[in-house]
Amino acid sequence: MKIGLDVMGGDYAPDNILKGAILAQKVLPQTDRIVLIGQESIILEKLKEYNSDASLFDIVNASEVISMGEQPTRAFSQKPDSSITKGFRLLKTGQIDAFAGAGNTGAMLVGSVYSVNVVQGIIRPATTSVLPKENGGVGVLIDVGTNPDSKPDVLYQFGLLGSIYAQHVFGIENPKVGLLNIGEEEEKGNLLCQSAFRLMKDTQDYNFIGNIESRDLFNDKADVIVCDGFTGNIVLKQAESMYRLVKKRGITDEFFDRMNYENYGGTPILGVNGTVIIGHGISNDIAIKNMVVLAKEVHDAQVSDKISEALSQYTQTRN
Repeated sequence: MKIGLDVMGGDYAPDNILKGAILAQKVLPQTDRIVLIGQESIILEKLKEYNSDASLFDIVNASEVISMGEQPTRAFSQKPDSSITKGFRLLKTGQIDAFAGAGNTGAMLVGSVYSVNVVQGIIRPATTSVLPKENGGVGVLIDVGTNPDSKPDVLYQFGLLGSIYAQHVFGIENPKVGLLNIGEEEEKGNLLCQSAFRLMKDTQDYNFIGNIESRDLFNDKADVIVCDGFTGNIVLKQAESMYRLVKKRGITDEFFDRMNYENYGGTPILGVNGTVIIGHGISNDIAIKNMVVLAKEVHDAQVSDKISEALSQYTQTRN
């Protein structure tokens, strides 16, 4: 397979991106190729600086860059030769099998929706975060910022998206799906959570176990935790803060070390017709390597196809 990588996106591009690509190339099967998308002269110069053989990669020149602060929709349309825009063009035409980048998140979302399009039946695509579990496993938090203002039917679909992702990428059979709330009782929470609970409680589309509280995020009560993007982003940033506090105090702890975002690389945009991975803007080379590896795992698991299949059955049950 071919994995496209935006070399120009991210706070520390192109250096960290290329260093990560070099690390990823060493762990990927020889049949896989990383396609470096960006300003070719810079890419070649940097690969030479890092004593890496340029022939190990495919290089696609892109003369423009969408910076982190640009308005996503405008930048995507006005910069047709940017590394992000060109990456999505390659993905849409099948010249690459997956596209990953740590640049402008909004532009990556715009490209996903308007280039490869949303899976038929999906109301809103979503992003996720991996939560380390006390038992050594992992959980999936969905959504973590893509949809700050979600409606009940959107949260319902998040349960389906998260369940498919947890099963096929992390190997969790029949994942337990919980709705993040301020109490376990059905009537607890705001109007959004109450309405979402009523939609979820009798579902046959996934294994809904009811409301869970934030104290259960890291135990084995649920494998998939559903929430709106506003809440999910706060939870994610709080976990990142906890990790930084622990490291700042020189504490070595196996569980807290698993909160390090570098271990997971990024998040797929679930619900679009293709494999698109978004990385953290501050990603170092380790995080970029893991982002590329995640792109392969999501593509090999055929997550997009499985979501499409599930939505077909999901739609039929409601017609």
